Amino acid sequence: MTSPRIVLVRPRNADNLVSIARAMQMFGLTDWVSVSLEQYQVGMVEVLRQHRPASDWHPLLDSLRRVDTLEEAIRDCSYVVGTTMRTLPGRARLSTRELAQVVAARGDSTWALVFGAESNGLMNEDLEHCHAMSFIPSSDEQPSLNLSQAVVVYAHELASVKPRDPVVLANDVELRALKAALHEGLRARMFPYAAADELMAPLLRAGLTSVEVARWCSVWRGE
Repeated sequence: MTSPRIVLVRPRNADNLVSIARAMQMFGLTDWVSVSLEQYQVGMVEVLRQHRPASDWHPLLDSLRRVDTLEEAIRDCSYVVGTTMRTLPGRARLSTRELAQVVAARGDSTWALVFGAESNGLMNEDLEHCHAMSFIPSSDEQPSLNLSQAVVVYAHELASVKPRDPVVLANDVELRALKAALHEGLRARMFPYAAADELMAPLLRAGLTSVEVARWCSVWRGE
């Protein structure tokens, strides 16, 4: 399968960046993005340069891109998965193994695996951007892992599944346009606004192409 883009939302621990870079290299991952204020990312990099020997600097750290918003990080992705133990109505909730099977079957050419901050994970507003939720099965006594450990677990599970040829599916921008058209259609037909998420859920699971999304938009707008 196509390797995911690793998206780190509000990372704070500089040492975790080094550990994540090593894990990514181990499993052949190269694309990662940090959703962070510039001063935080600059500060973390500065901490690493000052407190770690030059020989300990990982080359992948130079490729970590910074963006201001999660929306910017995933705009070209056709599938966005948030890592959390929580649930969200209308979104699939997949274990690590189930996720590996789903993405192998979908064959997205560009997709994202989103991790939250070390302290409190992904917030509700972050999860709203995600098409599905995923969790690492664990004991109730210790339901979460260190951020870099979580990346290792997901990378290992994804690497264990037989890939298929990647498919170019509708990206996040196009899927947002579909949801907006759906809202317009519901409003015009005086349906409850809350029905939008329920109607979008199967469309997100379907893995629509750009052409299919355009057709759905036309239907909902009555064009």
